[in-house]
Amino acid sequence: MWCRSLDNLKAISSPHSLVDQPPSKKAEQSILEVWGGRPLQGKVAISGAKNSALVLMAGALLASESCRLRNVPSLADIQSMAKILETLGVKIQQDQDILDLDPTHITKSNAPYELVSKLRASFFAIGPLLARMGVAKVPLPGGCAIGARPVEIHVRGLKQLGAEVYIEHGVVHAYASRLKGAKIYLDYPSVGATETLMMAATLAEGETILENAAQEPEVADLADFCCSMGAHIAGAGTKTITISGVSKLHGTDYSIVPDRIEAGTFLMAAAITHSDILLSPVVPEHLTAVIAKLKSIGFQLTPDAHRGLRIQSKGVHVGTEIETLPYPGFPTDMQALFMALLTLSEGNSVVTETVFENRFGHVPELVRMGADIRIKGNVAVIQGVPFLSGAPITGTDLRATAALTVAALAAQGKTSIAGLQHLDRGYANFEQKLRGLGARVERVQTPISSYQS
Repeated sequence: MWCRSLDNLKAISSPHSLVDQPPSKKAEQSILEVWGGRPLQGKVAISGAKNSALVLMAGALLASESCRLRNVPSLADIQSMAKILETLGVKIQQDQDILDLDPTHITKSNAPYELVSKLRASFFAIGPLLARMGVAKVPLPGGCAIGARPVEIHVRGLKQLGAEVYIEHGVVHAYASRLKGAKIYLDYPSVGATETLMMAATLAEGETILENAAQEPEVADLADFCCSMGAHIAGAGTKTITISGVSKLHGTDYSIVPDRIEAGTFLMAAAITHSDILLSPVVPEHLTAVIAKLKSIGFQLTPDAHRGLRIQSKGVHVGTEIETLPYPGFPTDMQALFMALLTLSEGNSVVTETVFENRFGHVPELVRMGADIRIKGNVAVIQGVPFLSGAPITGTDLRATAALTVAALAAQGKTSIAGLQHLDRGYANFEQKLRGLGARVERVQTPISSYQS
């Protein structure tokens, strides 16, 4: 069935400009001190999905009217995306977790290199800009250094939709007077390419079929968002997505789904400390692979009322085998976090990373804490140890830093974690939420030169 549109926006009372917010302290000058060995208890609120929020912000460029996004997490990446959109002429207002975006009068079609180069998700703007304005100039993106993540699939798909696309001096140039529907097979079920092409196709002439599309919940969330603006999209969340182009999209009022990776992170925090906590809101269906693995190694997970999920320890937990795969397989974003848990699980575990080639940056730091991990190519073999010890460590990317924090919760003594600029890109109020569960964590400022890892 085609999605149905929602009501148009309502006016905001007491809005505040996003750019007027006071600047945050430089994360690279901060370390997180964690005193381990304390059980967690209570309830933790899960924020809106970062990976949905970023692409939905870009998707708002498709509309000819204002859009309101609810349940937007307070993250450094959200601020960065907002700055990029504002340079394009989008007016943005923020009131707590509500974000209003007015793309009515976009003034530019070229995103600034100095901002895009720091945020990979900013490349999502190319599809909406091309579809809406007929031209887009977007620099090749940046982000976590966990793999190549090339944009060739995006470019190839846009060409199949009738665009002229070329890369010059690190900038992707795309032109099309009006995109035309096409049947596109993705060589790999890339989430980014699926989302880019789906957005571009919403305003294309005729029907577009994406085959071997990514099935992640964030793809379905983007489709629902576009449908709420008047798009015609069917099949999102399956391998085949059909988009019937329309001439224009209107405004909407839309709430972002809960962040499944943040939920998974707190599940790991509870599991590694043998704790009993409740997470809410959660969509358990988005965590099927993670929940299945936790159950297989010795934890009890129970759905609770009001979209809650409770995790309880059943005592000893044992090792397992994990292979990361595109959704609905085991998520690569949970690999480092699960490995932290496996360092304290009985017996051997094997983790195979098939999605990104540079996603074992957390291993040397876990070894520094006393973990027994051997790596050969894209395979890590973990022998469970009786305990981990606190140490000065550094996160190399977003999920690696989260995994080290999870490991520190169970370690003996104090762990000092650097690299918090990565953590701040993906977790809203992370240490406050941990303290709310009883963890002893504190962010402190320290001169960069004085921190030796």
